[in-house]
Amino acid sequence: MQTMVRAIVRPEKCDDVLAALMDAGFPAVTKFNVAGRGKQRGIKIGEIQYDEIPKVMLICVVDDKDKEFVVKTVMESARTGTKGAFGDGKIFVSPVEEMYTISSGVKES
Repeated sequence: MQTMVRAIVRPEKCDDVLAALMDAGFPAVTKFNVAGRGKQRGIKIGEIQYDEIPKVMLICVVDDKDKEFVVKTVMESARTGTKGAFGDGKIFVSPVEEMYTISSGVKES
């Protein structure tokens, strides 16, 4: 069985996360820029309220047996400081029911 790991991280931590995944043997990652807010409802600087904070979403699909290791790798490389901080991001884990390779049309297991 396969698992999808989606991580929303700070843009300045993206390269660290990608390098950590590569070094750990997980080079296949989809990356795209996103914007949103978490529990803190954005950020207020002076009188200006920023409702949407820029982030990067990284998606990888891994074997179930590797799920915890990949989550730990992302968490450690995306965290700011030793204890982390608000706005460091989120990781979402979900099962992958089916997966196909477009070029061959083959269903992967």
